[in-house]
Amino acid sequence: MGADADSGADAGAGPSGPDRDPGLQPERTRLAWRRTTLSGTVVAVLAGKTALHSGATPATVVGTALCCALWLAFLAIAHDRIRTLASANRPHALTPPYATAAALCTVALAVCGAFLVL
Repeated sequence: MGADADSGADAGAGPSGPDRDPGLQPERTRLAWRRTTLSGTVVAVLAGKTALHSGATPATVVGTALCCALWLAFLAIAHDRIRTLASANRPHALTPPYATAAALCTVALAVCGAFLVL
């Protein structure tokens, strides 16, 4: 029961840790970005539909324009991240400003959508 007992758990480990086995994780992450973008698209389309069917008041026009702007901002961030995940062997981490912007766009889009529905 010496050092050989634990050798199976560290198989493939180099001096800096285990070798990276990407598996399907980048694909799952890319699909998650696509699903979130699709959800934002649905909110933006429903916001436009609500504004058209309920009458074009200044509040609904501003809400719809804000939803569309937030959707476009999130779309740009998501497209950049999807492209990065698809092209690199080891994609770089999402930087904090991009992560914050994506989270804020998602939350603000949900709030705008809820405002337009109510």
